[in-house]
Parts: sequence; structure tokens; C-alpha cells
Amino acid sequence: MQHGPAVRRRKLGEELRRQRDIAGLTSGEAARLAGWHQSKVSRIETGRSGVKSTDVTRLLDVYGVTDRELRALLAALANSDANGGQRAWWHAYRELLPSAYRDFISLEAEAERARTLETLVVPGLLQTPRYARVVTRAALAELPQERVDELVEVRIARQDVLRGDPPLELHAVLDEAVLRREVGGPEVMAEQLRHLVEVGSLPQVRLQVLPFAHGVHIGVTGPFVIFSFPLIADLDVVVLDHLTSSLYLERKEDLRAYSDAFDTLRGSALPCEDSLAFIAAIGDGLRRRKNAHPPHPVHSLQ
Repeated sequence: MQHGPAVRRRKLGEELRRQRDIAGLTSGEAARLAGWHQSKVSRIETGRSGVKSTDVTRLLDVYGVTDRELRALLAALANSDANGGQRAWWHAYRELLPSAYRDFISLEAEAERARTLETLVVPGLLQTPRYARVVTRAALAELPQERVDELVEVRIARQDVLRGDPPLELHAVLDEAVLRREVGGPEVMAEQLRHLVEVGSLPQVRLQVLPFAHGVHIGVTGPFVIFSFPLIADLDVVVLDHLTSSLYLERKEDLRAYSDAFDTLRGSALPCEDSLAFIAAIGDGLRRRKNAHPPHPVHSLQ
């Protein structure tokens, strides 16, 4: 179990060590060919220190790695983009975002696939701005409105991964409670449910609802996200959110347990098409209820 940024560094180090082993080099030989001290290679491989994308590129050259996709992925894991080290978009919010959240965003941006269970609120990648604002305000009541607005900007900007090239593949299982909890009132919630139906119709997004009628399920222990990465299965990670921090699980047995749990949940949930119809029906009910109780007119007292 790891917290935040250490996960990325350690996973990157493990993969670089694996590439060195494939090349048949010792850490001392790799350091000599790279023009470094052996301790630098050791620190990189154990994740004890950060690494620049240029250093990753240098090591991959030494190891004779020519796979462009692999090189790009490992450069991205070095916390800068693979095209020359320009800072990621979320760096502009560095003073606002905790390091664990920045690391979560970077994992999300680099992942090929995300599988998530949500039991309380709509996943951030699927929230409307108004819904996101209410959720953020509820979670961080002490923040000034300006900061809340900036956090909502970040949440909406994150959603670009669903329309990237290639897009993130998202498979979300939502407990029915997510759809029934009227965040922001009927109008905000109806808009959110309509948005879920729209986004859930995208080919890269799969939404399934786990109805109350199913009863208790393995997901009652709480929400989670499983990030999967192209080319390197060992980079996969499970993220558990808590009130003040996030925990990252990366052991193979943890990944297997959560993957099995997700498979069980999606097998119990409604099929995607039925789930979208289920969401739409709840939204229609909210709109009918709102229209049945219009605001009372204000009468002049004369």
C-alpha cells in the first residue's frame, strides 16, 4: 500500500529495472554507459527520487528500447509529457491541489482503461458543473467560493480524457443510491442524470446500475477505481479515496481481488442499455415532480 506520488516513481523504477535486466546489464554497467554514478540508477529504480523524462530517455537508449509507445508511456510516468517536458495542464493548479490529487489526475490521464465502483456520488469524470459544485462545496465547506470554482474547473477539465486520442475507456458501476440522492435538488439532479445518459451512450463509456433490489453486495465496503495502462500490466493500480487522503494498492493480490470484485459487481448490475433506460426513468420522474409543483406566484398586496 502506498500514498500518492511514490506509486508512480516506484512503478517507473520497477519497469526501468526490468528493461535493464532484459538488456543484460548490471546497474553499474548501466550507470557507466549513461555517464552517471551507480547510486543514481539505484535511486531511480527503487523510486527513492524523482526522475526527469530526459533521464528516462537516456536509460532507454542505453537499454536499446525502441518501442515508441513504451518510451512515451515511461516518459509520461516521469511526470512530464513525452514530447519535450512541457508541464501538464494541472500544473497551473499546483498550489490548489494536494499532491495525491495531482498524482491521481496524472494516472487518470495516462491510463488506457478505468474501472470504477461508485456508491455515493456520480464519478468525477461524469459530473456536470452544477453537480460538481454542490459536491465540492459539501466536501470542503470551509473553502472560499473562488477556490471551489477552481476545483470544479479542474474536475471538468479532467473529463477531456474521455474524448482524447485515444480516449480513456471508462467502465463504471453505480449503486442506485448514486442516482436517488438529489444532489443540489431536483433540477440539478435531473440535469445530471440526463448528462449520464448522454455520456453513457459514447462507445468508450460503459455505465451499469446496481439496483437496490439486488440487496447487499461486495461494494458496500466503499468505492474504488482500477487504472490499467497500455503495454505494462504491472503498472495497474487500485485507488481508494478517503476523507483526507487516497490509498494506492499495487500488489498483484490486491489488484486481483479488486478486479474480481468489479467483475462480480458488473455481473450483478443491469446491462448497459437497461442501465441507461433506468437512469433516464429516474430523471423523467424528477422532471415530472418539478413540473407538478411549479413555484407559487407572488401576489401584489394592494
